[in-house]
Amino acid sequence: MPRLNLCLWSGLHYNPANQNASMTGFFEEVKRRKVYRVAAAYIIAAGGIIQLASATFPAWELPNWSLRLVILLLLVGFPIALILAWAFDITAQGIQTTPDTPAPRTRRRRNIIMLMATGVVISAATGFFLLPRVAAHKVDKSIAVLPFENLSDEKENGYFADGVQDDVLTNLSKISDLRVISRTSVMQYRGRPTNLREIGKALGVSNILEGSVRRSGNQVRVNVQLIDANTDEHVWANDYDGDVTDVFAIQTDLAQKIANELRAKLSPSEKERMERKPTENGEAYQAFVQAHDLSCAFEDPAKLKQSEQLYQRAIDLDPKFALAFARYSQLESWMVRTHEGTSEHREKGRSLAERALQLQPDLPEAHLALGFSYYWGDNNYDAALKELEIAQRGLPNESDVYLAIGAIQRRQGKWPESTANLEKAASLNPKDTWPLQNLAMNYQMLRNFDAANKTVDRALQINPVGLGLWQIKVKLAIGEKGDFSVYEDAMEKGKSFPISNEERLKIVGDEANLLLLRRKYDQLLQLAEKFPDDAFATMPGSLAMKYFALGIARKGLGDEVAARTAFLKARDILAEQVKQKPDDADLRVQLAKMLAWLGEKDAAVTEAQRAMDLRPESKDAFEGPPITEQVAQVYAIIGDNARAIELLDELLSRPSEVTLQALKVNPAWDSIRNDPAFQALFAKYAGKA
Repeated sequence: MPRLNLCLWSGLHYNPANQNASMTGFFEEVKRRKVYRVAAAYIIAAGGIIQLASATFPAWELPNWSLRLVILLLLVGFPIALILAWAFDITAQGIQTTPDTPAPRTRRRRNIIMLMATGVVISAATGFFLLPRVAAHKVDKSIAVLPFENLSDEKENGYFADGVQDDVLTNLSKISDLRVISRTSVMQYRGRPTNLREIGKALGVSNILEGSVRRSGNQVRVNVQLIDANTDEHVWANDYDGDVTDVFAIQTDLAQKIANELRAKLSPSEKERMERKPTENGEAYQAFVQAHDLSCAFEDPAKLKQSEQLYQRAIDLDPKFALAFARYSQLESWMVRTHEGTSEHREKGRSLAERALQLQPDLPEAHLALGFSYYWGDNNYDAALKELEIAQRGLPNESDVYLAIGAIQRRQGKWPESTANLEKAASLNPKDTWPLQNLAMNYQMLRNFDAANKTVDRALQINPVGLGLWQIKVKLAIGEKGDFSVYEDAMEKGKSFPISNEERLKIVGDEANLLLLRRKYDQLLQLAEKFPDDAFATMPGSLAMKYFALGIARKGLGDEVAARTAFLKARDILAEQVKQKPDDADLRVQLAKMLAWLGEKDAAVTEAQRAMDLRPESKDAFEGPPITEQVAQVYAIIGDNARAIELLDELLSRPSEVTLQALKVNPAWDSIRNDPAFQALFAKYAGKA
């Protein structure tokens, strides 16, 4: 046995001389069979194919994986080419089998294995370094158009520079193959020397267009530069000179060249819309540009009034200026939604949108305007959605379109679709808090507290003093955990916010609500009595809430007579407001609550039912549930526990702001808190709401 082991060891013992001879024979055989030559030719040819594919595939709009597939096939083919070169040779007589040497069969087999291993290793190593870089060189078709610098001697021409920038942005945003950041998100970078890489990162784009406009009389010079935001390198630059009337041609040419640089596919309809002049009248265009600039001051009634006048001047100067009619209509609908809300504005918004469509039936902005008219003017969600979807096809990068569609879809109870569109709106307008605020409200209604908190925190990073954002954050803390600490923190922060008097009164209202939730009736009374009635002159709705707070505070402190006096005052204020706005569901449900506290049960139920009829959840799944919750409070006040609990049960079973934690802490439910049916809700929805 010992001798056998020794013999085995001798046979297996590593011999360097044999190994060196084997390697020498392998390389000599590779040389003899001309494998080197084939390998070199294959590498050169493969490199040429890859370069050709890299240049042509993007132009043909082929997906990025197609280039990777070509490279993968070339890598797989390399070891196969080596084997074929080993086995065959090209001679004058044609392709013939390469004759073997008289080497032992084991060595010939080993040579083939080494050849295959060498080819596989080279292909694998090449693929490891090449394929990731191919993916990285895909052209990112995202762009932000920064505010153009006004180089004119007359600084009042700043609006003209804004107009050129806005029109270039609008033209680019009509190309569906691009992702274009909205005007709202880019305007904050006006005059700021921020690093372009930082801007690109903040806006989530790989390309930035910056430029300048110099105007002298009717002569215009536009300078633009397209910059790679990842490397801060100039990709393309150009200067344009011409007359004011040439500005449309300049903007169109500029947009088309940028699209070409980004290898964006431009459909015939997109090209036609970009080349279409909105007006031939230079004065009308200047009035339009100024009007559009002023209309972006959404919360400033004085500037919006100026915008109305300038839009009117634009269409007076050019009665066929369809785009001006459309933008003017959108402004009127916005006034209905947020400011005056008169039938005159509603009718004007509709007629302007219809006129825009008569002038230019395929104008996306006209369909957008009509959609907003149906939405904000009539609450006709189906008709509005139809128009907005038409507008979306022509304005694929318009954040407001996705935002409006998402807002309507949630009213229709289409929550997944709504959330997707709101997320798209936020991605196209990443520095504006309004899309994020709407998205957070969706998550709140769906009781997805993690997503809601993350979304509202993103928005607060953009605007730390946004009252609406803090209100949502407060509701989330109470709805999820019954936690008042966020509320208290928000109240403390709000004292230092640089805000208007109206917003300051809103904070006072929030403070009153916190005291009510904490059942601190003495402090609530002191707060309500601190403000005279004339402090609410600009916010008459808040005056009723002052007397409601006084009534609740007095009742909580046991002073029934004073409480009744306050509730009567609140009722009279609300009744007068309902006469002025008979279709306002919010006013009617507040009036119903005052009537309930006064013991007028039948009148309270009538008003509550009227409120639900005006805004039923079947027609509005977003703003309907808050009305239903208020109606449930009416029934709790008048002692109809069964109906109140029935409504709460329904609200807990579907998207709404009602949660078990909120029910626990809200004194509105104290009168039914010990009802077994109310307590059963906590067992039924534990872990669900």
